[in-house]
Order: sequence, then structure tokens, then C-alpha cells
Amino acid sequence: MSKPLLNIYLANPRGFCAGVDRAIQIVEQAIEKYGAPIYVRHEIVHNQYVVDELKKMGAIFIDDLQEMDDTSRPVVFSAHGVPKSVPDFAEQYKLFYIDATCPLVSKVHHETMHYAEQDCHILLIGHKNHPEVIGTMGQVEPDKISLVEDSDDARNIVIPDDKKIALVTQTTLSLDDTAEIRDILISRFPRIAVPKKEDICYATTNRQMAIKEIAKHTQGVLIVGSYNSSNSIRLAEVASKAGVPFVRLIKDESEIPMDEIKKIQNLGISAGASAPEILVQGIINRLRQDYDITENHIKIAEENIQFKLPRILA
Repeated sequence: MSKPLLNIYLANPRGFCAGVDRAIQIVEQAIEKYGAPIYVRHEIVHNQYVVDELKKMGAIFIDDLQEMDDTSRPVVFSAHGVPKSVPDFAEQYKLFYIDATCPLVSKVHHETMHYAEQDCHILLIGHKNHPEVIGTMGQVEPDKISLVEDSDDARNIVIPDDKKIALVTQTTLSLDDTAEIRDILISRFPRIAVPKKEDICYATTNRQMAIKEIAKHTQGVLIVGSYNSSNSIRLAEVASKAGVPFVRLIKDESEIPMDEIKKIQNLGISAGASAPEILVQGIINRLRQDYDITENHIKIAEENIQFKLPRILA
């Protein structure tokens, strides 16, 4: 008996970005160089599969440096970045740390500190309690930075008339939502200082543009990623806003919505920047059990960016 046909539209680029790849390499090479265990403060990237694989190699994940049982071991800071208080604590207690902060997040940190030095009040577009936002806000004194989460915040935030203002952005946001918030702020504060180069990272931009293209061809989209991954959540939101009838964020093949896929002929698949390709292929292989698959590759950009490892590991 022949299988029903299913056209799969694969987003390209998808999955790991250069910052995620670098962060994972840092943990792997630190284990290779210094032996197990090593500590990692926070999930190195927001993907449970990646975290579990690194645990098998000897990584111990902690939320606070005070949780380290053996302070003679190295500790790695996650790709999302950390507040200044974290390396300050590490230095105070002579901990050996390796910073895996994505260089594009570090760029936002440097912008934030630069604006603070110019006596600007900084507006950060981002999501409350996300580790990247916590890290960026922790680069300056609390009274020098305010979080703007949505358009309502942008319309209602109050800044003294005599205060200089600057704008920075979390790197993993929706392009369209951020543009709307940014336009409101610029309209309200025409002299607001903005970075010369966009803060939303190239990988976030490319993945969202690919999803918009895939939305033209599909009746359903699967986004592979963890539920706490900001860029994966944004991909799902972009697909929904582009008019795809059903969109699901799934962690792996065990969560494929088979009943909904039965109703369609064209399915889009992408993966957040912290989701490994092995999970995408696992989903496609599972679908092959029930369907005769045709793969269509939607490519909107070529990504060949690589970030150097810290000198101590290079």
C-alpha cells in the first residue's frame, strides 16, 4: 500500500548559529583540556538535547556560582551573557571562568556601557527575565536602564525631558514587533541615540525571513526548539502572523502533531538557533515512516560566519 504524499519545505538557514556553535565548542574543549567535571552557569544555550549531551561529557549546570561544590574547577558562562556582578564574584573568590557570551550579545553590552558613560538613560527592548536581558541590564546601574517589552511600554514610559536617551535591543526578538516598538520610541523621543548597526543578530533575521518565505507555500509549520528559547518562540510567532493555519513549537520527534499533519499536503520545518540538526532529521525520518516525502529547500541566505574561541582554548 502506497503512503500519502507530504511536501516538506525546509528553511535554510536553520538551527545552530555561530554564537551557539562557539559556546558549545567552548564547553567541549574546556572538558577536553581541563578534564571533567566543569561547571556551566545557566544552560549554555536554550536546548535540552544539547544540555543533556554536555552533561554526559562531564558538564555540571548550575544557576549560581555559589552552587559550585569544587571551586578549583573551571566554570563557563553561557552564550546569553551575564551581569557584571557574576565575573566580579568569580574574581573575588578566585574562580577560573571562561566567558562563552555570544560576541553579538557582547556588542550590546559594550553599547550599553558606552551610552551609560555618556550619561544617557538606556531603553532596552527585550523580554523580562530572559537571561540575555538580565545580563544586559546588569552591565550598568539599575537607575540607568529601563526595559521596554512591548508597544504599550513604548507609549507609556516616562523619561525626564532633560535626560539624554539611548536605545539597545535583545538580539533574538521578532523583527516586525521590534520595528514597531522602535518606531514608537523614535517618534516620542526624536533625539534618541541608536546603535549604528542593528542589535538583532543576523541568525535571528535570516531564520525569520526564511519562515516568511516558507509561509507562502505551506498549511503547517513545525519549529524545532525548546520552549524557553526566545528565538524559537519568535519563529513560531512569525509563522503564525504570516498566516500559516497551524504552527507548532516542538522539542523533538516525540511531539510531532500527526493528526494535524494528516490534513495538509505542504509542511514547513525550521529550527531555532540553539536547536541541533540531528533533531530536525529525527523529525523528517519519523515522518518518512508514514509519508512519501518530497523535500524542498528554501534558501534565503548563506551563513559562513565563525567566531573565534577564547584565547585560552584556541
